[in-house]
Order: sequence, then C-alpha cells, then structure tokens
Amino acid sequence: MLKSSKKISFYNIGCKVNYADLSQIREDFASRGYEIVEFGDNADIVLINTCTVTHNADADARKIIRRAKKSSPNAFIGVLGCYAQLKPDEIAKIEGVNAIFGTEKKFQIPDILSKIQSNQNIEIFCSGIDSLVFEPSVSSDTDSRTRAIVKLQDGCDYKCSYCTIPLARGNSRSMEFSEIIPTIKKLENAGYKEVILSGINLGEYRSSDGKLFSDVLKLLSNTETNLRFRISSIEPNLVTDDIIETVAKSHNICHHFHIPLQSGSNDILKLMRRRYNVSRYRDVISKIKDQMPHSCIGADVITGHPGESDKHFEETYNLIESLPISYLHVFTYSERPNTFAINLPDKVQFHKKNYRTAQLRKLSEIKRNYFNSSQIGHISKIVIEKYDFKNYTASGWSDNYIYTYLHNPNNILGEVVTVRISKIIENQVFAEYLELL
Repeated sequence: MLKSSKKISFYNIGCKVNYADLSQIREDFASRGYEIVEFGDNADIVLINTCTVTHNADADARKIIRRAKKSSPNAFIGVLGCYAQLKPDEIAKIEGVNAIFGTEKKFQIPDILSKIQSNQNIEIFCSGIDSLVFEPSVSSDTDSRTRAIVKLQDGCDYKCSYCTIPLARGNSRSMEFSEIIPTIKKLENAGYKEVILSGINLGEYRSSDGKLFSDVLKLLSNTETNLRFRISSIEPNLVTDDIIETVAKSHNICHHFHIPLQSGSNDILKLMRRRYNVSRYRDVISKIKDQMPHSCIGADVITGHPGESDKHFEETYNLIESLPISYLHVFTYSERPNTFAINLPDKVQFHKKNYRTAQLRKLSEIKRNYFNSSQIGHISKIVIEKYDFKNYTASGWSDNYIYTYLHNPNNILGEVVTVRISKIIENQVFAEYLELL
C-alpha cells in the first residue's frame, strides 16, 4: 500500500486552471502527511498534470513522464489532466506509467492511492464527463506567495472548431456565489496581495442562483479588502458594457484584459465557430480604451487554421496592427482528434504556419514595447514579488500588467508600492518609488 510517509512530487503542464487544480491536490496530500519534494528529486510518487491543447502539449507530457521515470526510477507515476482524459490508452503505453486519472477522478487521487496495493499493474481511472460538479481550487502563482489563482469556473459549452478542451473538461460549471467572499478572505488573511480570477471560459460564470460574472466583479469591487483582482481571460462576446464600466470604476480590479481574438478574418472566425466577428472585437477594444486609456489588453491568435489564406492572414495582421493591443499569445494551429477543423479542407502548409506565427510574434514584441513606452510618466501600483539583495532591486507586475523594476535599499518583498514609470533600458521597465501602501 502507498503509505502517507511516502515522498511525492508534482509537475504541471498548461493553463492557470490546471495549475490551481494540481495545487489543490498537492495541498490534500500535504494534509495527509505526505512529504512534498521538488520534481526531479527522488520521489516515491510522481503526479503529472497534463494539457492537450496542441500536439506540443501532448509531446511535453510524454517527455515529462520519461524525465520522472529517470529521476525516480522506482516511483509510482500517475498522470492526470486533459491529455489523460482524452488519450488514456496512449499514455498507458509509455514506460513507467502506473495510473491514469480522468477529469472526474483527479480530486479523488489521494483516496485512490491510499487503496492501491502496489505499482505492478497499470490502472486507468477514467469515466465520462456528463455529470461533473464544480471542484474549487486555489494556488499560489509566485514563490513569494503574493499572487493567488482562484478557479471560479470550469469546463466549456462552446464548440470551437479547433478545441478539445470541452471534451476533456466537460460542461461549464461555477463556484457558488456565496463561496466567493469566504475564499477571498482566506487568501487575504494568508497575506496575498493579488488574486487572479480564472476559468476555462470565465465569462460564462453562472452560479446556481443565477449570478453572472458581472455580478462577481461588482461584488469584489464593493468588498472591503486590501486585495486587488485580475481577470485572467475572457471571451470577446462576453465582455459586456456592464463589465467594462465596472472595471473602469473599480479601485481594486486591475485595468488588464486578456481577450482572445484567434483570427482577424470574419471568414476564418466563422470556420472556427467563434461567437463574434471583427466588428464586435474592435468595438470591445475601443470601449475599453475609451474608459481606461492606460489599460493593458492582450490577445490570443491562432495561425494556420484550415482555410486560412494569405489574404486572411493579412487581414489578421492588419487588424492587430491597427488596434491598441499590448501583447499577443500566438499559437500555431495543431490538429486535434474529434474536432470539426480536422476534417476541413485547405490545410495550411507547415512552413506557412510557422512563418505566420513568427510574424505575429514579432508584431507582439513591437506592440509590447510601444505600450510600455507609452506608460512612461504614468503612476502605477506594483506588487513586489522579487527582491535582489545584491543590487537592491525590487520587481513585480503593475496593475496594468507591466513587469517593473525599481531600486530600493529596503527589502519590500510582498509589499504594494506606488511608483512612477520612468524609463526603459534594454526592454526592461524601471520606475521611481513614490510610497509604500
């Protein structure tokens, strides 16, 4: 039997929700007396949380499994997450894997392992995802424990052409509205300064009593707390005027939006089965900037979706270039089994996809540098996440998502400070210290 005296390590691949889920599982093991060790150290049990959003994510998971087997040759290796849910038989063929846990079972892993007698056989604990319930999870996003991730929503009811996440994570489901403030207060009492509100499709938050994401933002904005809140990502069709106005007027919600675009061509958006068009996206960005001129806006873009011609890509490039977007996360289209896009004609050649990805990443660097430069002279608040004792330099993220450095003779790690952005040196943003909050 796998006793609680065992050493256990963890590895996460993928999104912030994945990270929060694994952190919750790790806390459960710690509470049962397991000794948590770093991944790569010799362990008796290794749990690997996987992603399957692209081919590369699958390949990363296989590579990490082999690393775990090499560093801990006698360990019990368990694999969970989206890749585990969708392709358990594929994972079972990898040498060293002892157990595979699907979406419904992942929060039951500590109980399951307490009943496993040995690691001689491969066991698959995967079932359907038709009746999933919301499982809360919270994690620290930094070593200094200044930022926490709170999962408010899980799953997705959308049917985007390229995405398998709804197949892996199931239906959209949300934390109860009444649980939000108690969760936030625990984090505040633990010393956190920022909370990242996360979900697989966060804007689809809906509690059992009918509260929406806009209600969550109003609740947090009106709550007496020293915390600030950051929205992780929200679909453009779900960014309502009410949400924009609430964030604009709030004293504790960061002026930072991450709004997936995926394509700047209406033709490709339709093929992708997205729920907005270019006009809607442009309107959302315009409204945000009108009310929050210093706000940071990021976007996801996919290059090389089947049917994307040179003209379609040019439309995407030109749209992004024309919009006040601050940075991009660029993904090269990857075929995923059981998706609509895999059967579409007009596949884009590999070299064209890579070229387009490279072009958008260059544009992203230009956009980020332009946005950072535009903030010189702007007064902002920084949560200090790191302090370099050798150079007396503190650093952290501003409320509008600029990683900022400032010189200070005092160790102000974990504090919130007011600064004025002053200069940029080799793409690093520096600020003048104004006051400690």
